[in-house]
Amino acid sequence: MDSLTQIVLGAAVGEAVLGKKVGNKAMLYGAVAGTIPDLDVMARYFTDTVTATEWHRGFSHSILFSVLFAPIFGWLVWKLNPKSKAVWKDWSWLMFWGLFTHPILDAFTTWGTQLFWPFDLRLAFQNIFVIDPLYTVPFLIFVILALFQKRTSPKRRKYNWLGIGISSGYLILTLIAKGFVFKKFEHSLTVQGIVYTDMDIRPTPFNTILWTANIDTEDAYLIGNYSFFDTKPITFTKYPKNRDLSGDLQSYDKVERLIAIAEGWYTITQKEKELFFNDLRFGLISVSPDEKKFAFSYRLIPNGDDILVEERPKFQRDAKRLFKELWKRIWGN
Repeated sequence: MDSLTQIVLGAAVGEAVLGKKVGNKAMLYGAVAGTIPDLDVMARYFTDTVTATEWHRGFSHSILFSVLFAPIFGWLVWKLNPKSKAVWKDWSWLMFWGLFTHPILDAFTTWGTQLFWPFDLRLAFQNIFVIDPLYTVPFLIFVILALFQKRTSPKRRKYNWLGIGISSGYLILTLIAKGFVFKKFEHSLTVQGIVYTDMDIRPTPFNTILWTANIDTEDAYLIGNYSFFDTKPITFTKYPKNRDLSGDLQSYDKVERLIAIAEGWYTITQKEKELFFNDLRFGLISVSPDEKKFAFSYRLIPNGDDILVEERPKFQRDAKRLFKELWKRIWGN
């Protein structure tokens, strides 16, 4: 999830663990703990694109990381607050839950987390977008309300747990919604006589009303959208896999690793003799049926006996136009 959401979650967890004893400092250090796992993005400044992508939401988002580093961070906080009523064990417990709940929440997004690192297993329930106001805003309001209550006030605990409860309830509702949407796509594919081998479903940006699906067929992927307000049948747009375009490039280590990262959901496209690897798990840059550009795309550049992989710059588009297009599609096809 986005940084603000993780800060809010961390603050709420910190309050739940230690708020009664140390007051607002529990929220402060909980928020800090909630941001630490995402420092793995710094890897992009020290290593190549593929390795940095592999490391993202890896070790720092694992149970092992939480267990190993909670006592260390707890000790640092304890030393910074020698006059606090909390002892090293208390601060370590707070840091553990701040670190641990971060990847738990991330597991509900498309990218997922390697919670059980070093085992090669990525949890990605794909039922919430990385930025979802319906999850974050109510949660934030209750945390702020708790923040301005006295440390020992029952209202403080009530507001904090309301925020945790409502946000968690929303996550459960999105899982139920995904199950319903899956049935809708499955029915539509059956009615249209489309033979497929796999289906990948996730919500579109900033909401859980409009959903999108990747459909794996023999030589192409089909991408379709479904809104709870739709009145017409689901339509699908075809995107050829074009695996033949890559030729021998697929045998290169970095390309093989990209394929593993994409979990096999990728296409190869060519533009002006340049080849691009498109990761389908994060969809297109818009919900338009005519859209051809993917949110995550990598340029493949042969370099002697090796290959360079560069993340394609994000396409700059008019934000107002994007939101307008998304809003219009949410309200039905």
